[in-house]
Amino acid sequence: MSTEVPKRFDRIIAILIQLQSKRIVKAQELADRFEVSLRTIYRDIRTIEASGVPITSEAGIGYSIMEGYRLPPVMFTKEEAGSFVAAEKLMQKFTDKGLGSYFESAMFKLKSVLKGDEKDWVASIESQILIDPEQTLFNSHVPDALEIIFESIAEKKQVQLTYLAQDADSPTQRTIEPVGLFHEANFWYMLAYCHLRMDYRQFRMDRIQKILRSQNSFTKKHNSVERYLKNNVEESDVEVRIRVDKSIVNYIRSGRKFYGFISEEDLGDQVEMVFKPRNIEDGFARWYMMFGDYAKIIEPPELKDRINALSKAILANN
Repeated sequence: MSTEVPKRFDRIIAILIQLQSKRIVKAQELADRFEVSLRTIYRDIRTIEASGVPITSEAGIGYSIMEGYRLPPVMFTKEEAGSFVAAEKLMQKFTDKGLGSYFESAMFKLKSVLKGDEKDWVASIESQILIDPEQTLFNSHVPDALEIIFESIAEKKQVQLTYLAQDADSPTQRTIEPVGLFHEANFWYMLAYCHLRMDYRQFRMDRIQKILRSQNSFTKKHNSVERYLKNNVEESDVEVRIRVDKSIVNYIRSGRKFYGFISEEDLGDQVEMVFKPRNIEDGFARWYMMFGDYAKIIEPPELKDRINALSKAILANN
C-alpha cells in the first residue's frame, strides 16, 4: 500500500478536527499547516463531505461545519495528554487565578476521556514538573484580570482600569480598549488604546490595581498586537552597533530580542550586533551595562555618553 494513503487519511482526520475547533477555517490556512497545495485541500474537503459531514463553504471566506452537527469526542494519545500537563503547569504560574481555575476545570474534563493506562501515564509525570517564574506577574488583588481582558477583546467592549504607572506616586483611572497581550522581559503586558492619553499605551499586568467591565463599545478598529509592536520597532530611527566578545554571546542572545535586535555578524573573536531599540537612554543602556566590560560600542556616540553618565552616577553613590 502506498505511504500516501495513511498520510492522506491522517491529514483528513486532522482537517476534520480543525473544522470543529473554529467557526470558519480558510483553505489557505489548512494548506499552510499541512504543507500541501490548495487543490489537495479542496480534494480532502470533498472527501469529508462525501462521508456525510455537512460542510458549508463560501468563496473568499472559508469552510465551516453546519451549526448543530456534532462528532464523537476526540481521543488523545498519551504524548498529547502529557503535553497538557506542561500547559497546566504554565497556566498555574503564568496566568492569574481566575483563568488558571478555568484551565484546571478543563483539564479535569480532558483527563476524564483518557484511557486507564493514559491516566496513569499522565499522573506519573504531573508531580515531577515544577515551574517557578522569576517575577510576580499579576496583582493578587485582581484575580480575574485576564478573563475580563479576553472578554473585552472578543466582545469589543471598553474596560475601566485603576493603574499605577512605574513613575507615578498614585494610581490613575483609565478607560481603555484592549488590543492584545504579550510576554516580554519576564512580565505580561497589555497593549491598549488609552482614552486618557488619546494614544496606544502598554500596561504591565502586575501594576493593575483594579479592573472593571464596561458596556461601552470600542470607538476604534485596532490592528493586531503583533503588527503594532513590529511597527513600533521599525519606527525607531536610532541604530546601535556593538561588538561583543564571543565568550558571552550565548548569555545575551535570549534577552537581546527585547531591545530591538536586528542582525549579527561573526568577526572571529567578536560578534557585531545591530539594534534599533525603542528606549536607548534607559532600556538599552542599562541592559548593555550588564556585559559592557566584554563589549564595545561602535555607534551611536550618544550611547557612549549615556553609559559614561550612568557609570559616574554609580561611582558617586558608592
